[in-house]
Amino acid sequence: MLASTLIKDGALRVFDNRCSSGPGDAPYREQYRGYSIAYVRRGSFGCLTRGRRFELVGGSFLLGRDGDEFTCTHEHHARGDECLSFHFDATALELFGLRAQAWCSGALAPVAELGVLAERAQAAARARCDVGLDEAGALLAARFLALVSGDASLPVAVSARDRRRAVRVALWLDAHAHRELDLAQAAREAGVSAFHFLRLFAAVTGVTPHQYLVRARLRRAARLLAEDAAPIAAVAYEVGFGDLSNFVRSFRRAAGVSPRQFRSAAHADRKIVQDRLAARP
Repeated sequence: MLASTLIKDGALRVFDNRCSSGPGDAPYREQYRGYSIAYVRRGSFGCLTRGRRFELVGGSFLLGRDGDEFTCTHEHHARGDECLSFHFDATALELFGLRAQAWCSGALAPVAELGVLAERAQAAARARCDVGLDEAGALLAARFLALVSGDASLPVAVSARDRRRAVRVALWLDAHAHRELDLAQAAREAGVSAFHFLRLFAAVTGVTPHQYLVRARLRRAARLLAEDAAPIAAVAYEVGFGDLSNFVRSFRRAAGVSPRQFRSAAHADRKIVQDRLAARP
C-alpha cells in the first residue's frame, strides 16, 4: 500500500492510497485511527469489519470508526485499487459541527450525491477546481452523516453577527491572500467551528472561503499582469500560488486565456489608448 499524504494537520488528514495487492496476496488486518471516509476511485477490494463483510467497487465508500479493526482482502478482485481518504478525530468532527456518535464502520454502495462530492474532492486534490481540499472533505463528511441520520438539509440561519463575521473574514482573506491559508485558519479568525464558518461564509458571500481566496489571488494577478512586466512565475508566487501550473490552469479557467495571452492583450489595449490620447490635438 502506497499512501501519499495530502493534508497532515491535526484537524483533518487526507491521503491518496494506492494498493497493488491481488488474489495471491494475504489479507492484512489494521485498526482505524480516527473517523474516516474513503472514496474508492478505481479498482475493487473486500473488507471485513465488526463481523460483516463488504465488497467495494469504484464509487463505493469505506467508513471507519476510531478503534475498530478491519481486514482488507483481494481474493475476488483484480489487482489494485485507489482511494482518496479523509480522516478526522473526534475533536475535529466537533470543530466541523459533525457528530462522532453517528459514525460507524462499514461501507456504502455508490451513492450519486456522495459520488459527485467525492469527485469534487478528487479535483481539489489535483488542484483542478477552486474548492479547497479541506472544504471538500468537510462537505463530504457532513453529507454522509446527514444521509445516515436521515437529517434533511436545512438552510443556514444567518444572523447579523454572522454577516459581520463573514465580511470581516473576507477582508482578512483579501489582505492575506498571498499567504498559505486554509479553512481552519479562516474559521479561527471568525471565532467559530470550521464547518459552521464554511456554511455561513457561503451563505453570506455565495462562495466558499477557498473559492474567495483563489479569486482574490486571480484578481491581483490580473492587475499585476496588466500593469507589470514581472515574469509570470513571479506573479504567480507573489499573489499566493505555490505552483505555476496550478496558477496557469486556474487563470485560464477564470479568464478564458492564458496569463501570457492576457498580458499581451492588456498591453496592446493600453498602447491603443495611449496612441489615441497622443494623437489628440
